[in-house]
Amino acid sequence: MPRPLIDATANVAAPARLPLAFLVGRSAEGHWLAVETHGLGGGIFRSRRDALHYAAAETGRRPDAVRLADTTLALVP
Repeated sequence: MPRPLIDATANVAAPARLPLAFLVGRSAEGHWLAVETHGLGGGIFRSRRDALHYAAAETGRRPDAVRLADTTLALVP
């Protein structure tokens, strides 16, 4: 009988992951950005609405997961 690839009886906790959160604001060049607060993602958008839509979709539309920045933002490579 073949052995299962995963031991379903193992009591191993999944690694803790922090929930995604985004800052939305303008870059120094005037572009709209959505920047993930842990530095894992983001993008440049045509409008504030597009940046907010992306950030909300990425966070599952969780309350308080998307904030507007009060300073200029930058994407870091």
